[in-house]
Amino acid sequence: MARRRLAWHLLHLLDPPLLDPHLLYPLPMQPGSGFSGEELERYARQLVLPGVGVEGQRRLKAARVLCVGAGGLGSPASLYLAAAGVGTIGLVDSDRVSLSNLQRQVLYGTPEIGAPKTAPARVRLETLNPHVSVEPHQVALAAGNAVDLLGRYDIVLDCSDNFPTRYLINDTCVLLDKPDVFGAVFMFEGQVSVLGRRGGPCYRCVFPEPPPPEIEPSCADSGILGALPGIIGAIQAAEAIKLITGVGEPLVGRMIVCDALAMTFRELGLPRNPRCAACGERPAGRALP
Repeated sequence: MARRRLAWHLLHLLDPPLLDPHLLYPLPMQPGSGFSGEELERYARQLVLPGVGVEGQRRLKAARVLCVGAGGLGSPASLYLAAAGVGTIGLVDSDRVSLSNLQRQVLYGTPEIGAPKTAPARVRLETLNPHVSVEPHQVALAAGNAVDLLGRYDIVLDCSDNFPTRYLINDTCVLLDKPDVFGAVFMFEGQVSVLGRRGGPCYRCVFPEPPPPEIEPSCADSGILGALPGIIGAIQAAEAIKLITGVGEPLVGRMIVCDALAMTFRELGLPRNPRCAACGERPAGRALP
């Protein structure tokens, strides 16, 4: 109680106040909220947030979010989605855990080396929060299964690590009218944006064509700072939670670029391209590549 009183006084001194002081003393949950007592305690710090509350938590519980990639970005993103109470989390990844993954892929530990990634990932996420359901898809995303897989979910997180998959995710999300929460990391730099929403750009608006395969950057060749995917993946999870609950302003038409060496964040404006081959006024066919 002493801490709350101190917080109240500190917030009250701000002009204008940062928060309504009464939010520090939330009313007890009423019966019939749709959550068990254990869930109410688990999400207590989230339930008191302005704009979230019980209704926002209900939306999270009802939401279905797909992470394409259960590696460096998918690990922190899926962990925070599960912790927040997103009811159903899908994981698409065809790889197995390798020793070199463990420097950044925090879903896994040494005992999981050699295992198909989605199996231990499911155990880890459902152990973190037994109130969520994890749907593993131990397959590579391809043109033949993209519509079926992405169509089962409300939001797609692009946690992939190669350009063909990014374009496939984008084109499928445009086709299905699904939000594409894009993240990418390379060496010391990360990018994150919300694509294909409210008149904002899609991935092809920003990057019309992939680079030639011979100059495509590789994590194995160039390296990556292990903590960087944690930063970008956590932002992806935050953007998905905002989209689900309706709180805040998502990164639509904006891209955050993180330079981990200087620890700076830049915001870039991303205009929609009316001539975009995927989402433009005259798309060049909606067939998937």
